[in-house]
Amino acid sequence: MVMSSYKDYKKKALQNPEVKAEYDALQPEYDIIQAMIDARNSQHITQKELAEKTGITQADISRIENGTRNPSLAMMKRIAEGLGMQLKLEFVPTVSK
Repeated sequence: MVMSSYKDYKKKALQNPEVKAEYDALQPEYDIIQAMIDARNSQHITQKELAEKTGITQADISRIENGTRNPSLAMMKRIAEGLGMQLKLEFVPTVSK
């Protein structure tokens, strides 16, 4: 038996309308998490270093990055400041299908 790649699995799973709806509903959270990880990595900062800069525990930063911690807006602002950045939240029109 040949094991499919994650990409193939995801493509097949998203063909199910219920799975796709759930995936799409979570996309904003995934985007925020990825933006945070990308910003931290681009500065070559470890989770521990970010924790020291923000006063947020390394464990909480890890939980945010792996999607098991739902941070407050205030916490995200502290993380942005710790990265020398400004948090920007915006509302954009949804795309009609």
